[in-house]
Amino acid sequence: MKNEVTAQEIANHPKVKGLRMTRQRTEVYRVLMGHRDHPTAGEVFERAKQNMPSISLATVYNCLEALVQHGAVRQVNFERESSRYCPNLSEHGHFHDETSGKIIDIPLKKGAALSDLLELPKGAQIDNLEITLRGRVLQSKAL
Repeated sequence: MKNEVTAQEIANHPKVKGLRMTRQRTEVYRVLMGHRDHPTAGEVFERAKQNMPSISLATVYNCLEALVQHGAVRQVNFERESSRYCPNLSEHGHFHDETSGKIIDIPLKKGAALSDLLELPKGAQIDNLEITLRGRVLQSKAL
């Protein structure tokens, strides 16, 4: 899914308020907002170079780190794979289709309690939730 976002829209976006949005940060954030496919830093770099040929991979890493530290995007890790970046800040999990390699956001059902699914230690307070499911999307065959 490609969704072009302008620099002005990015500058006014509530997620980045308070963060100094350099041209490079704006371009990296535009790439993440325009392609919500959980790209790696290398993929962000390749996409950002299309509009900003002078950007370096180190700059992309620095921009991603600043955006993650500010809470504008999430860094998502899948076992031993490269980190990926997700601009969806709502509570959600990820489904990793092992056949296609696609990573799909899966919303959490409103009102669902983790205690219904997990046996947490008494008094546990959850500060961060990361749910990753792996499998395959089976295509239904027409009869």
